[in-house]
Amino acid sequence: MKKQYQIEQQRAVRQFRRIATEQNPNIQMILPLAEILGLLQQGVGNLLRETGLMQAVMEEEVRHLAGERHEQHQGRRAHRWGKEDGYCVVDGQKVPIRRTRLRTAERREQRLGSYELFQRSGPMQLGVWDKMMRGLSTRNYGAVVKEFHNAYGIEKSAVSENFIEASREKIKELMERPLGELRLCAIVIDGTPFKDRQMIVALGIGCDGRKTVLGLREGATENTAVVSSLLSELVDRGVDFSTPRLYILDGGKALASAVRKHAGEAAFLQRCQVHKKRNVVDHLPEQHKADVKRKLQNAYALVDYSEAKRALEKLHRELMDLNPSAARSLEEGLEETLTVHKLRVPDQLRRTLCCTNVIESAFSIVETVCRNVKRWQSGDQIERWVGSGLLVAERQFRRVIGHRQIPLLLSSMANAVSKKSIAKGAAVA
Repeated sequence: MKKQYQIEQQRAVRQFRRIATEQNPNIQMILPLAEILGLLQQGVGNLLRETGLMQAVMEEEVRHLAGERHEQHQGRRAHRWGKEDGYCVVDGQKVPIRRTRLRTAERREQRLGSYELFQRSGPMQLGVWDKMMRGLSTRNYGAVVKEFHNAYGIEKSAVSENFIEASREKIKELMERPLGELRLCAIVIDGTPFKDRQMIVALGIGCDGRKTVLGLREGATENTAVVSSLLSELVDRGVDFSTPRLYILDGGKALASAVRKHAGEAAFLQRCQVHKKRNVVDHLPEQHKADVKRKLQNAYALVDYSEAKRALEKLHRELMDLNPSAARSLEEGLEETLTVHKLRVPDQLRRTLCCTNVIESAFSIVETVCRNVKRWQSGDQIERWVGSGLLVAERQFRRVIGHRQIPLLLSSMANAVSKKSIAKGAAVA
C-alpha cells in the first residue's frame, strides 16, 4: 500500500508532465560555446548541472503554478515560500541544488514534479547494480564514479542500500515474469551449494535454442518438496507440463520424482552423463580412473542406443570384479542417461542435451559475480546475489549448439508419446 507522500509525489509528477505536454513552454539559455565545450569535456552531467538547466526547468514549473514574481495571477495555485537546499541525481550521484518551495492556499506543501523527477533514485539504483555486477565493490564505488567535488550518496553504506533495493527489484522481476509465451523443448534443473544453502535453479531451452532462467528456490538440500515448489511456481507463471519435453537433471532422485509428479508421461528424463562419469570414477583407485573414464566416454559417444547400452553393460560387468560400488553407481539410473540416444537426437544437439553444462556455466558466472562478497548474512542476501548473477549470465547466453536440430527432437518426443498412448490403450483393452 502506497504512503501519502508517495501518492503526492506521483501526483506532482503527473501535473508537471501535463504542463510540459499541454502548454509546452520554451526555456531559453544563452551560453558561450567555449564554456559548453569545456563542460562537455567533463561529462554531460556537468553540463546539465553547471549551466543551471535543472534550475531553469524547476523555475518554469514554479512560474506556471505561482505566476510571475510580484505580479497578480488569476490562476495561481500556490505561493512561493522561500528556498531550501535539496539534491538531484546526476550520473548516479546526489548533487546539491537549491529549490523553490511552494505552499497552497491551505498552507500545504506543493510538490514540484520536476524536482521529484530529478530526485528519482531508480536510475541511480540500477547504475549501482550494473556496476557491482561488473565487479566494482562498495568500498571502491565512490572513488571510481565520483564526478562532482560536492557529490554525496556514493559512500559505502549508501551504495549498499541502493544495491539492496535494486537487487530486490531485479529478483522480483525474475520470479514474477510470465512464461506462458515461451515454447520450451527442454528444461534443465540443477542445484548448486552456495554457502550453507542449496540453490535449485530451472533453466529453459526454447524451440529456437535460446536459454532463459525460469526460476530459483532455496533449500537445505535438493529435496522433493523444494523442487516441487519451484515447478508449481512455474505452472502458475504459465509453463505447461503436459507438453512433451526433455528434462535434464543432475541425477538426484528428488529432482526426478518432482518432475514425474508434474509432467507424468510427457516427461523425458535425461540424467547428466557428466555427473554419472564423475560419480563412477570417484569410487575407483587412482590407477583405474583414467581407463574407466575413457570407456565411459567412448560408450556415451556412440550414436546408436543399443550399442551404447551394450558398451555400458559390458563396463558394468568389468566393474563388478574391479569395484562393486562403482558398478552399482553406474547401474543406478543407467537407462535415463541414454534418453537422448533413445530419442535419436542428432549428434551435435545430443552433446548439448546429454548433460547439465548449460546451467553449470551460469553457476560459474554467479560465482564470479559474488566474489567480492566477504560476509554472508541472511537468505535474502543469498537469493538476491544468486538471482542477480543469473540475470547477468542470461545477458550473455547464446543459442545452444545444435539448435537447428531441435525440430527432430520435438518430432521424436511426439512420436514416443503417441506410442505410449497406443500401448496404454491396448493394455486397457
